[in-house]
Amino acid sequence: MDIDIKLKYCLYSRKSTESDEQQQLSIESQVKEMLAIAEKENLDVVDIRREAHSAKDSGQRPVFQELLEDIRNDKFNGILTWAPDRLSRNAGDLGSIVDLMDEKHLIEIRTYGQTFTNSPSEKFLLMILCSQAKLENDNKSINVKRGLRTRCEMGLKPGVAPTGYLNEKRADRKCQVRVDPERAPVIKQMFEKVAYEKWSGRKLYHWLKFDLNYRTATGKKHLSLGNIYVILSNHFYYGRFEYPKNSGNWYDGKHVPIITKELFDAVQAQVKSNSIRNEGKEFAFTRLMKCGLCGSGISADEKFKRLKNGGFNRHVYYGCTKARDKNCKCGYLNEVSLVEQLQEHFAEINLKDMPMQDKIKAEVKRFKKFQRAVSGTDYKVSVEDIDIRNYAQFILKEGEIEEKRELLTCFKNTIVLKNKKISLI
Repeated sequence: MDIDIKLKYCLYSRKSTESDEQQQLSIESQVKEMLAIAEKENLDVVDIRREAHSAKDSGQRPVFQELLEDIRNDKFNGILTWAPDRLSRNAGDLGSIVDLMDEKHLIEIRTYGQTFTNSPSEKFLLMILCSQAKLENDNKSINVKRGLRTRCEMGLKPGVAPTGYLNEKRADRKCQVRVDPERAPVIKQMFEKVAYEKWSGRKLYHWLKFDLNYRTATGKKHLSLGNIYVILSNHFYYGRFEYPKNSGNWYDGKHVPIITKELFDAVQAQVKSNSIRNEGKEFAFTRLMKCGLCGSGISADEKFKRLKNGGFNRHVYYGCTKARDKNCKCGYLNEVSLVEQLQEHFAEINLKDMPMQDKIKAEVKRFKKFQRAVSGTDYKVSVEDIDIRNYAQFILKEGEIEEKRELLTCFKNTIVLKNKKISLI
């Protein structure tokens, strides 16, 4: 090494995240030990960098990438670290370090017990030690996957037990679960209510939260609507499981089933039936109003009444989703009455004139083009001849769903449904 070159070290400390190194020194312990060495050997440590990211993936450590860039810019020319595997456990990062040494930007690397300079033998030793760490990572990954696959073949699903089961905490029963005597009966009732009583997910949600005060095993939270549908679609409850998820690898579980396969299939048929029935269903005024009693959103449903001539009349009703209050008495309002009430309120509505003007202008242009194509004449009409409010009322009553929704988004007022009455706030 050129004696004229002054070494400026950056102390780099990385916390290991690998399970077989959990007993290694913590970041601050590493820093303390290496600073003691620096003081003893009179090393010039100009900066300290700490990082918690794993070193097994190339380019995934932002602090380490900043360190390499600073070395390229000659801010440092030495690295002080606890061990070689703190710097790299992959070929990409190792190559970057060696390149910096070849380019004379990185003069020296010091660890707790070794020193590596830009000599062939020391660089070779550094590469061997870092490559050995990579080999350990690769082998560990293979061993972990093989161990998990073996457990699955034994009927033991890795991971946290689903609601209704509890993980065994004994070391000799790793990955085994037992039925939760408090929650499992309710899980079974959930499946039965959907399969035999045709309950919806929303009805289950209110029953679990407000009637039973049903909580997860931690006792900290209720089941969300999404959790409920995940439970209803989980094969684990009748004794089968897939691991990893979406892998197509299915196993017979060793655990005690809470329900039968027949009950599970009946629930899937019911859920699928509901999905098909609601697929593509659009209502003009949903997601644009809120309940005036509890503040929940407003949903819609349709009913069909058979006529004497064999036909059907379709009626759409809007009402509170009861997401915030299952006992909300908001009531349901027929869409015909809803439109009539909105029309009555038009005098109170502040329309954003520009969007409406642009819409009318486009409609007038389209009408004139149609008139010329059909009759060869040009109908004398302009935007100024059309009353914006009358046009809005026409769209509200006769327009397509998309037009009605577009119209309501032009309102500055919030539409509130309360006791079957519409108001604007």
